[in-house]
Amino acid sequence: MPRGSPALAGLFFLVFALVAFAQGDAKRGEYLSKAGGCIGCHTETRKEAQPYAGGRALKTPFGVFYGPNITPHPQAGIGAWTEVDFIRAMREGKRRDGSNYFPAFPYPSFTRISDADLRDLWAYLRSLKPSAQTSKEHELGFLYRWRFLVTFWKWLFLDVGPLVPDPAKSIEVNRGRYLTYALGHCGECHTPRNLFGGPKRSRYLGGAKLGDDANSPNITPTRLKKYGGAELKDILTSGLYPDGDVMGETMSEVVKNTTSQLTAADLDALIAYLLSVPPLPDEPK
Repeated sequence: MPRGSPALAGLFFLVFALVAFAQGDAKRGEYLSKAGGCIGCHTETRKEAQPYAGGRALKTPFGVFYGPNITPHPQAGIGAWTEVDFIRAMREGKRRDGSNYFPAFPYPSFTRISDADLRDLWAYLRSLKPSAQTSKEHELGFLYRWRFLVTFWKWLFLDVGPLVPDPAKSIEVNRGRYLTYALGHCGECHTPRNLFGGPKRSRYLGGAKLGDDANSPNITPTRLKKYGGAELKDILTSGLYPDGDVMGETMSEVVKNTTSQLTAADLDALIAYLLSVPPLPDEPK
């Protein structure tokens, strides 16, 4: 083939395009990180805290978990990771050494994220400013410190793989299902858990006890039906209820970092899905 031929130039362009696609879109990944609420678990609450540098405490009945540093620092963060390491963490809940992450890291939901979205998220995380802040060790009860025991938990409660669209649902409702189930991982807080810390799937989004007298509300139509779609959109954008009441601190942060950052189409899709799920009675107190 002669040098400089159109065929050779076309082949070069195709290879370049495929490599660029494989690298992911950092700008789109930034939006996905907002839809996933990543900053909430991976940033301390102190005013001067660097985003994504870790340190946020999550109190649970099993102990206190700390969100790790996920900036591209080579030692303190995930700078030494490969894209394969990242996808395995999100998809399978495994660390670089092959050991298990504790499911306080919501990989049972994140495993449902599409391959393309995972690549874009990875590209965005690689673009962040590195932080040398060391990730904190979790403070767990003796029986809950053993990562190998999580393997048995996974056998019971982890279904690996992207979310498959429901052909019986509209494109909008399927998009909302993806935002709720996978990226937004709403069920991690709004679904009650059994004695082993696994979700009660028959009670999906039906509300849950979070410990320390904290509860997450039922977000099935049982609770939401008193609001119209426009009211729900206002609530998830402003953090204010129609009667002027303010959301609790945790959900107010979700509104600030996540739902208020969604595009109008995605917010509509999220609401359409929530209004389509089976209504459930409130979780017994």
